[in-house]
Amino acid sequence: MRILTWNVWWRFGPWQQRRKAVRTVLRELRPDVVGLQEVWERDGENLAEWLAEELDLHWTWEPSRTPERWQRRIDDPTVAFGNAVLSRWPIAERAVSQLPPLDDADDGRLALHARIAAPGQDVPFFTTHLSSPPHASAARCAQVAALAEFVAKHRGGTDFPPVVTGDFNAWPDSDEMRLHGGYRTAPTVPGQVLLDAWEYADPGAASATWDAANPYVALTFEPSARIDYVHVGPPGPGGLGAVRGVRRAGDGPVGGVWPSDHAAVVADLRGSAQPAN
Repeated sequence: MRILTWNVWWRFGPWQQRRKAVRTVLRELRPDVVGLQEVWERDGENLAEWLAEELDLHWTWEPSRTPERWQRRIDDPTVAFGNAVLSRWPIAERAVSQLPPLDDADDGRLALHARIAAPGQDVPFFTTHLSSPPHASAARCAQVAALAEFVAKHRGGTDFPPVVTGDFNAWPDSDEMRLHGGYRTAPTVPGQVLLDAWEYADPGAASATWDAANPYVALTFEPSARIDYVHVGPPGPGGLGAVRGVRRAGDGPVGGVWPSDHAAVVADLRGSAQPAN
């Protein structure tokens, strides 16, 4: 089972060309379930819906309740902003959790859950996008604590471990990412552990998803970092959901256009249990 997470940079830059590049990358990778962040909707047109129709996938999305900060950046109050899930299989259920705001400014961060009716076992899938200021670790800690409760509420009824994806805007050794994983510090939900799929990556593989080699990132003068993640609960019976491989994708130009300011993360999981000997 191929899982992908990608922040697709809303309607910034040459977005018409970029969305075609995003489509090309997804078409080549053929993921089974995708978590998308910074998805736009305007005048009845939705990026996730367009991708789903182009790639013959199911989809669901949830807009931010407070998109004004984003709208001001492109001077267009009509464009919505949110998270989405694309799936090769039907989406049996969906739910949304509003995450704690940054200080006194509610920037509408949320987590979206889609229960995927995959062959054999439902997959409890989640995607999120946390607050971005570098100084906002405390806010992100509150957000991952709320996310953990949300995952715990919706992870049951299947042997497949929960899969949590998204742009966390945090480095791997940060307080919020350790708290989210729950295995390098005490978890928010007792006993709930979420493993960083990148622990299974080739040690020599390029890991930065916010990469200064990307011209959109270079303009910010910020350092390269891995801030986008696929996390998976401990494997189910027979290794169900175990990480088999992980890598970056969408990390170069497509037809001369970089698809996003973020690279995607692709994780291949065991989609069926290993028979016992």
